[in-house]
Amino acid sequence: MKTILIQLDTDPLPSTFDRIVAVDAGVGETFSYGGVTPDNVEPLLHGAMFTRGPQDLQNTAIFIGGSSVSDGEALLERVLATFFGPVRVSVMMDSNGSNTTAAAAVIAAGRHLDLAKTEAVIPGGTGPVGFRAAQLLAAQGASVGIVSRSLERARSACEAVRSAVDSARVTPLAVSDSGDLSDICSGAALIIAAGAAGVQFLTEDEWTGLSSLRVAIDANAVPPAGLGGIDVMDRGCERSGRLCYGAIGIGTMKMKIHKAAVRKLFDVSDQVLDTAAIHAIGLEVEQGGLH
Repeated sequence: MKTILIQLDTDPLPSTFDRIVAVDAGVGETFSYGGVTPDNVEPLLHGAMFTRGPQDLQNTAIFIGGSSVSDGEALLERVLATFFGPVRVSVMMDSNGSNTTAAAAVIAAGRHLDLAKTEAVIPGGTGPVGFRAAQLLAAQGASVGIVSRSLERARSACEAVRSAVDSARVTPLAVSDSGDLSDICSGAALIIAAGAAGVQFLTEDEWTGLSSLRVAIDANAVPPAGLGGIDVMDRGCERSGRLCYGAIGIGTMKMKIHKAAVRKLFDVSDQVLDTAAIHAIGLEVEQGGLH
């Protein structure tokens, strides 16, 4: 039986990126829908749930995407609430590439650091990628500083991480200028810059002046770099004695994780691939167990 991926995109036009990845992952057919909301998704879900018999539902799966992560989360909640009993299909949520990118960044850091003993700081930690990276690092035992311009937003992000990870060691941090951030990062072995495009958190002189820093990761593909001097193509490159990754440098792993996760959807019909599950798939890819 042919596998079918139903692409539910919260943007008006469904992402060609996500559809191409589905093709490259070997999906038999991709049905793409844009402008999907919690209010209009039910007929699409019923088509996925009731067309094939229970024994064949694993051959149908749903991918939730779009540029708004909050919209994607709301859509995922509605999708899961619509399923009942065994009448369900597997679902992956990766709006704005947030889960696959965060997983790739954390896996890259783990190549060089014992994350359970690592102090990390995430500028832009209240954003989609930064928040998820904080959650994954905390689950690995790292101590994580979540940085925002708003202490209230940083506190909210920390509370959300603690709700997902019981043992999370996370600290809310507010910064008003780069000088403050240099002080905040003074004890960090790992920095993951995960802010919006166009925001530079630290200059090259500032982050290379941090004596404790061992790994620097910049998730921003749009100039200027969030960490000055890191090239988007850096992939474990050594710069001033630190191992550096740029957005495209972690992008190779992100794409492997994305494709492996799509393939994984069709193993059984009751999976929910969100932050932790996608990271677990990424670890399998890193160890050579998935491709």
